[in-house]
Amino acid sequence: MQILKPRFFYGWVVVAAAFVVMLVAWGTYYTFGIFFKPLSTDFGWTRAMTAGAFSLYMIIHGILGIVAGGFTDRYGPRLVVGICALFLCAGYLLLFRISAIWQLYLFYGLLIGIGMSGAWIPQVTTVTRWFVARQGMVLGIVAAGVGIGQLIFPLLARHIISTADWRMGYFIMGIVALISIGLASLFLRRNPEQVGLSPYGAKQVKHTDIEKNNASEIILTLPQAAKTSLFWMYGVMYFLFGFGYIIPFVHVVAHATDIGMSPMAAAGILSVIGVSGIIGRLAMGAISDRIGRRMALSICFALVGASILWLLVANKVWMFYLFGAGFGFFYGGATPSLPSLCGELFGLKSLGLIYGTLILFATIGAAISAPLAGHIFDITNSYQVAFLSGGLAILLSAAITFLFLKPPKPGPLG
Repeated sequence: MQILKPRFFYGWVVVAAAFVVMLVAWGTYYTFGIFFKPLSTDFGWTRAMTAGAFSLYMIIHGILGIVAGGFTDRYGPRLVVGICALFLCAGYLLLFRISAIWQLYLFYGLLIGIGMSGAWIPQVTTVTRWFVARQGMVLGIVAAGVGIGQLIFPLLARHIISTADWRMGYFIMGIVALISIGLASLFLRRNPEQVGLSPYGAKQVKHTDIEKNNASEIILTLPQAAKTSLFWMYGVMYFLFGFGYIIPFVHVVAHATDIGMSPMAAAGILSVIGVSGIIGRLAMGAISDRIGRRMALSICFALVGASILWLLVANKVWMFYLFGAGFGFFYGGATPSLPSLCGELFGLKSLGLIYGTLILFATIGAAISAPLAGHIFDITNSYQVAFLSGGLAILLSAAITFLFLKPPKPGPLG
């Protein structure tokens, strides 16, 4: 009896659900820079103290990202993302009543850190399993949700703070996160085999394509991957990237207002990053299917680093928006290739666990640099050294990616 091919591939539903999770979770995440100065000003906290909560968040997010990746491999993304949505909501709602620095560390650093552990790895590793053909393009679509969220939520947060206060902003973030992410998680499925399907394009992929992307040939577990030099070079690359990229995300709005930009115009920097990030994720996701993940990442990292160095001379609104356009495009363009390259290097069997572990390197780098940049400002009244350090770190990550992260030839990785 011939089995009819279904007209509609359920993987596109998974893509849509993952897109919604990305949009809301990361959209709210990128509002930290909007709340940063009002919080530190209202309570009289130093910028290093305030950024320290973000540092704790990065550590929690990074460590539990490994757990989220492993649980996604075993139990699927629906359970993981649903539970994380509850923590995310609780963190934002409790921030509504904050009155002391330890509460910021507890509610933002711990609870939102737990919630955000399910905001990236379950989505990108799941979509990677559903698609063989057009994988870069599809990951670009999912990751574009981050850019759209970044376009919407910082401006929304700035508007709420201006018309009400920052407490109401956190309250609304919590309600939106619970409803949208909770509902979207119900439509996620771990892999196509779970619903009797094959990965998109699995039967149509040409032999030459398999040689370019041979994740199906590699079946490494985390302990096996950790014995390879590729794993540790990937980790160093991710550490440097995390160290550099988070500095402008946390501090550029405060920096822009320090030198005279209005709060709304400064918030617009993050929205410009979001808009250009959407374009970058879609464009570079598709381009990476043609030129390869390693080359795409190398180009993106190099230009992200150059964009951060541009902040050393930026002192006008158009210069900050030009920074946002370049930084957003190439930072966004890098995101689809990161999990995909990981799959090429180490295979899909334990992709969630392996990629989650590697992300820990990035979160450690970010956890160090976010408060360090605040401390640099506290003692020098300037972000110049911080921006210089961040830009150079990402340029070094570009060199490591190009020189050392070469996918193995088909067959077991030694």
